[in-house]
Amino acid sequence: MINTLALLAIEIDIDPEIWEFGDLLLTWHGVFTALGIAGGVYVAVLLARRLGFIDDDVYSVALIAIPAGIIGARALWAVERWGDPGIDSAIDILRVNEGGISIFGAIIGGIVGGLIYGWVRKFPIRRALDIAGAGALVGMAIGRIGDLINGEHFAEVSSLPWAVKYVNDNNPSFASHPQCSVDPLLFSFGDTSAICAQHPAVGYELLGDLVIVGLMLGAIFLLRKDGVAFFGAVLLYSLMRLGLSELRIDSREIIWGLTTPQVTALFLIPVGVLGLVYALRQPRRELEEEARAAPPTAEAPA
Repeated sequence: MINTLALLAIEIDIDPEIWEFGDLLLTWHGVFTALGIAGGVYVAVLLARRLGFIDDDVYSVALIAIPAGIIGARALWAVERWGDPGIDSAIDILRVNEGGISIFGAIIGGIVGGLIYGWVRKFPIRRALDIAGAGALVGMAIGRIGDLINGEHFAEVSSLPWAVKYVNDNNPSFASHPQCSVDPLLFSFGDTSAICAQHPAVGYELLGDLVIVGLMLGAIFLLRKDGVAFFGAVLLYSLMRLGLSELRIDSREIIWGLTTPQVTALFLIPVGVLGLVYALRQPRRELEEEARAAPPTAEAPA
C-alpha cells in the first residue's frame, strides 16, 4: 500500500551525467565539487582578511590542502569499497569526476596537508584552522547539492513529504537502490508511484553544515578564542554524521554494526572535545593581534 504522504515526495528528474567525451565524464557531482572548492576558498579569503592574513596565505594553503583533501576523500571511499566493480586499481582512486568520495577523507587529508604547510610557514595554527574549517564546511555544503542531484548516496525509504524520489532512469537511486523497485511498464506510462522515496540524508547534512558555519562565525568574532570554532566544528560535525549515518545505507559496516563514517566520527569526537577544552582555556584574541597575525615576511603584493 502506498503511503499517501509519499505522493508528496520531491521528484528529481535530472540526469547525473552532463556530458561525456571519450573517457571524460562530466557529472553534477563534479561540477558542484568544483564550485564548492571555489566557494570555500572565497569564504576563507574573506575571513583571513579580517583575522590578519593576506590573500596569498590562503591561496598557498589551498594549493596544498585541496589536492590533499581530494586524494584523501577519494582514497577513503575507494578503500572502503575495494574489490567492487570499477574499484580494483590504484588509478580508480583518481577518478573523482565519476563521483564517490568520502567527506571524512577530505577533512582528514585537507587538514593534514594544510597543517604541515602552516607549520612550515609558522602561521598561528589555531587561527588558521578556524579559517580553514569555516571554508571547508561552506565548500562541503555546496558540494552536497551535487550529491543530492546525483542520488548516489542511498538512504532509508521514507514517507515524509520532503522525501526525495529519483525518477531519471540514469540515476543510481532509480536503477539500483537496494530498498526500492521500479516497474518499467508503469514508469513508461508516466506512473512514478512505484518508485520509492527516500530520506534526503545529504540534504540534511547540507543544512547542518550551514548551521555549524553560523556557529563558527559567532565563535570567531564574538568569543575570539583561536581554535574554538574549529574544534567545536569537528565535534558538531562528527556528532551529526554519527546520527545521519543511521539514515544512510551506502556505507559498509566494518565493526560492531558501525559504518566507516560512524567509526571515523567516534574517533574525531574526542579530538574535538579535547581540542575545544584546550582552546577555551587560552586567552582571548585581542583585536589588535589580528593585524599582527600574519608572519612578518608575508607582505601584500605591490
